[in-house]
Amino acid sequence: MTEYITLSMLLFSIGAVGVLVRRNAIVVFMCVELMLNATNLAFVSFARQHGNLDGQVAAFFVMVVAAAEVTIGLAIIVSIYRTRRTTSVDEANLLKA
Repeated sequence: MTEYITLSMLLFSIGAVGVLVRRNAIVVFMCVELMLNATNLAFVSFARQHGNLDGQVAAFFVMVVAAAEVTIGLAIIVSIYRTRRTTSVDEANLLKA
């Protein structure tokens, strides 16, 4: 089971580095999804290690939140792209006006 936890930490770290380093909103969005999937893997592997179903239930709720995030996030990204013709996160603060 420790292999799954190690894989989960590696995937989460890759996602966190992607969120901090990249400037494209779609890449940042996909890195957040990678972090959510790594969290699901950790929940399920800890639940299996301890012999209960709480981790699977938590992973299910994380998947529901991820689906809602995809819906709202992609709508925001498309809206930003239509107004600015770019998906750069550096220019997202221009939407205040």
